[in-house]
Amino acid sequence: MLVTALTAVITGATAVVAPTSASAAPRTCTTGDKLVPTCGVLWGGAAGGFTSTPRDQALKSWEKASGRTATIFHQYHKGDEVFPTKAEIAMTQDPANPRILLENWKVAEGSTWAKVAKGEQDARIDAFAERAKAYDKPFFLALNHEPENDVIAKKGSGWEAKDFAAMYRHTIERLEQQGVTNVVNVMAYMGNEKWMAQSWWKDLYPGDDVVDWIGLDSYSSVEKGYYHHGNFASLLDRKPTNGGQGFYDWAATKHADKPFMVAEWGAYHRVGKNTDKSALYNNVVPELKKRPQIKAIVHFDTRKDDQGDRDISIDSTKASLTSFKKLAADPIFNVKIG
Repeated sequence: MLVTALTAVITGATAVVAPTSASAAPRTCTTGDKLVPTCGVLWGGAAGGFTSTPRDQALKSWEKASGRTATIFHQYHKGDEVFPTKAEIAMTQDPANPRILLENWKVAEGSTWAKVAKGEQDARIDAFAERAKAYDKPFFLALNHEPENDVIAKKGSGWEAKDFAAMYRHTIERLEQQGVTNVVNVMAYMGNEKWMAQSWWKDLYPGDDVVDWIGLDSYSSVEKGYYHHGNFASLLDRKPTNGGQGFYDWAATKHADKPFMVAEWGAYHRVGKNTDKSALYNNVVPELKKRPQIKAIVHFDTRKDDQGDRDISIDSTKASLTSFKKLAADPIFNVKIG
């Protein structure tokens, strides 16, 4: 039993001595409502991108290399693909290494955002709703992550920013109508200067009532003079080209009640131009401590990106891997799935 106070009689009076820090019980961080950690930051990963390696195997290899199990397992799906898959479910049923799913889903595959919003893909949404209910565990769902890159800003295209917001709202409301209660919604942006400067950018947001977390997919180069060279802070703080708030400050002020997730992040150099990534990795925890709204970070690991010219792996140099392992071991990521 812990002693929370000591009493002593001093010159006829009773004094209460507060417990010392050594006697205080350590705080346990767990996932609470909407999977928001009660303290600390959720640690996540996606590995094997743009390869044929099964993603569960790729993540386990990444976890082994980094020295920490990912609390969040990030996966990608589109259209009528059946998910959560058996492999994904198995990854969340490992009692020794529990994980939470983060599922990206492009609902409008083969259709348009506008048509989804009008109900054209309700059968697709309803089929997913049944699978989500059967899964019966809380998990993150990001609808059409990085929508800025898919916008066609032409009236009637079906892919306008306002169509995205309508698609997002319709999908979430439809899931709720079908009795889904275990989905935690993530609005995942690119946070790129060019897109943030567009007049339509503000029209993407579907509304606080259908968004649980604000997400950001952002990367920085470790090659000086190369595109987006910078540290971890720089990938959070990119500003519109025409001026304005950086992305994190925008989220922290405009959506102060929403937890913030870095849903994809990483340090890159061009393929074959191996450069130490330690400076960026060493900048992560100091920035997290400055930015209390960030409640999760999810690393995206691949030796070649979708363009085939950027290496976002944690072990492209020995020094990089050493620094990443030090980052992964930080107690700020000691969050239990509660």
